[in-house]
Amino acid sequence: MTYLSLSRAARLAGVTRAELQRRIRRGEIATFEGAVAVEDLLRAYPAVSLTNDDALERVERIKREALPKLNAGETVLPSPEVFLSRLRGLSETLAERIAANELADALLDQVGARLAGLATQPPEQLSAGLREIHDWFDDARRQLALQPAPDGHAQLLAKDTFLRIMAANVKLIPSGHDFFVEGNESILEASVRAGLKLSYGCSSGNCGDCKVRLISGETRKIRDHDYVISEREKSMGYLLSCSQTAVTDLVIEAAEALSVDDLPQQEIRASLRKLERLSPDLIALNIQTPRTHTLRFMAGQRAHLTLEDGATRELSIASCPCNGRNLWFYVRRQDDAFSEHVFNSLHPGHLVTVTGPQGDFVLIEDAPEPAILIAFGDGIAPIKSLIEHAVSIDLIESFHLYWDTTYPDGHHQAHWGRALKDALDNFSFTPLMSGQPEDVIAVVRADHSDPGGRRYYLAGPAELVQRAAVLLRDQGIEKARIKLEHTDT
Repeated sequence: MTYLSLSRAARLAGVTRAELQRRIRRGEIATFEGAVAVEDLLRAYPAVSLTNDDALERVERIKREALPKLNAGETVLPSPEVFLSRLRGLSETLAERIAANELADALLDQVGARLAGLATQPPEQLSAGLREIHDWFDDARRQLALQPAPDGHAQLLAKDTFLRIMAANVKLIPSGHDFFVEGNESILEASVRAGLKLSYGCSSGNCGDCKVRLISGETRKIRDHDYVISEREKSMGYLLSCSQTAVTDLVIEAAEALSVDDLPQQEIRASLRKLERLSPDLIALNIQTPRTHTLRFMAGQRAHLTLEDGATRELSIASCPCNGRNLWFYVRRQDDAFSEHVFNSLHPGHLVTVTGPQGDFVLIEDAPEPAILIAFGDGIAPIKSLIEHAVSIDLIESFHLYWDTTYPDGHHQAHWGRALKDALDNFSFTPLMSGQPEDVIAVVRADHSDPGGRRYYLAGPAELVQRAAVLLRDQGIEKARIKLEHTDT
């Protein structure tokens, strides 16, 4: 029996991983060691075809439109060299299968000839059982020759072959996580895009922090690097993930940051790329780090921003870790030096020191249950980061955003929430203007009659967040299912 990883199974069926997770949790699809059998996938999705990609196309479009791009000139096609290598590898596999089929056909011909010889013997010398076997075999061969078209299993294998040309699947050990390498991107770039947290530093081949060990598969160097890998390490399969792309499906051994404690503290001299005035008292900052020093953080975490005059403030990151070079922050006017500088004298091009990350308000990625995200006021910043990350990794079954604010600037990211709601079947957005946690939780309860099987993420001023958490626990929600972030400092 052939088994597929969840990522590959979702692609072949033309659905999202979240949809596949939902059906697995309902018991509609069985799994074995985190993989799905081809037969079970075909039973759940019998209409597998090379064009059944509507759900995937929708998700990819959302990622392109709602999330920042990694590289402006990025293409979805592999380079000619990688394309040729993949075709060569598939040709060799196809040749082996053709040879094996020819041997099997020859063996069947011999069996058929022997059965035919037995059939010519006098009836008294041929048992009824042998005659029955001969007739069955002859009929089976005729039926095989009359097959009009490939069955679902063959169509799925054909689609898998096509997808292997366009993208290679990479499996990480020991975690078991997997992702796709597409176009001309490096293994490291693909892992970051997929929301995984491999170790890296400069991402340009100088530091060696992104070194991984190739267990199986073929890679190709796409850029030179100054870091020297010893001959002994080369013989053991070590390579720099920032400088290699996947030619075939890979299995690599690599360390991942699985908790906030696994991420190093970083200090990066970045520059202000864009400043957007959302209201007289609220500004959005887009800070870009150097190409050789991307901030490694988990969605929902915070960072300290220090301006050139020394003014500093800790703020929640309002963007996805899948693009650690372009960081977004929302700055609310306060009576301090940081606000004075940001609102009156800060301009694009000014240097900003980013120090972090801090905080443990992060997505629980091994819990694909539906998620309820509640933002009070400026708590939308870490919540937005969590949602963009959830869209990027495509593992959460469904999620519903409730944003309650009484600020005059209102729901300044409502267009973003509506865009996600319009394009994703598993995302809902409810804007509120109450200022009372009791009202917000009442709306949540009215929308969801089964609150116990969900995860809850709450962010905003401490008083509102804590009151809302108490209300949830009063409704029987386990404390372990509720994560809190106090955005006021």
